[in-house]
Order: sequence, then structure tokens, then C-alpha cells
Amino acid sequence: MSVAGAWRAHHFGVSVPDLDAALDWYGRMLGFTLERRHYMAAIPAEIAFMQCGDFRIELFEVPGAAPLPADRREPNLDLKTHGNKHLCLEVEDVPATVVRLKAAGADIAFEVTVNGQPVAFVRDCAGNLIEFLQPFAPASAYPENGSET
Repeated sequence: MSVAGAWRAHHFGVSVPDLDAALDWYGRMLGFTLERRHYMAAIPAEIAFMQCGDFRIELFEVPGAAPLPADRREPNLDLKTHGNKHLCLEVEDVPATVVRLKAAGADIAFEVTVNGQPVAFVRDCAGNLIEFLQPFAPASAYPENGSET
């Protein structure tokens, strides 16, 4: 058991410039449905929780918020800034998922294979990064020093 005790993932928070556009995007592209929406005067912000299975996305629309910097829209450049990086979703078949997302108009940041593992990054309607990967192979299947192929 961890110091924090037992836990499970509940949600990932994302700031967006247009809450209605984000509600549409996360619903259409990833199958999330609106769980609740409210205004929080203390921030101030319009907030929405969207749910897919047991996981939620919390979306914030804050008037006057700074736009997402260009380097935060690029997976490898984003790593050069401390902080949260991206939401990662596991799918059975990354290439097939990318084909469906492209057909629906998703902004694909890149596709790459790392140690035989297909990985893709897409941008939501506000440029926030979302990674897709397949279930990991056993650790013994990975070379000592990982590299892109």
C-alpha cells in the first residue's frame, strides 16, 4: 500500500478557451458524456465534468486565461517545460485509432513507434496533448536502452 493509501484515478483537468467546443470535441472524438456543469465564482470559471467509464475530464473555461503556448502543443518540446504533460489513453490498436481520429478531423501531432510500441499524440480542440498507446508488452521484451524506430 502507498503512503497515500488506496486510490484510483478520478479525473484529469484541462483549461480550454471555449467550453462548448471542448464538450463537443471530447464527446465526439473520445466518447465522453457530460456529467455536470457549473460556474465557480471563486476562480471565476465555467467548469464541466465529462465522464467515460470510470474516468473523467474536468474542463475549465476561465475568462482572460493565457492561450496555450506553441511549444506546449508539440510533445517533444513540451517536455522542456516542467509540469503536467498530457493525458494518455490506452487503446487496443493505435494505428486503427489514428485512422478513425483523422477521419473525424482530429489534429494528429505525430505517430511514432518506440521499441516496437506504436504511439500517437493528438491535440484537442484547444491544442492540449493526448497520447494513445497500446497495452505494454512484458518488460523483458524491451531492449536495455529504449530508442525510437
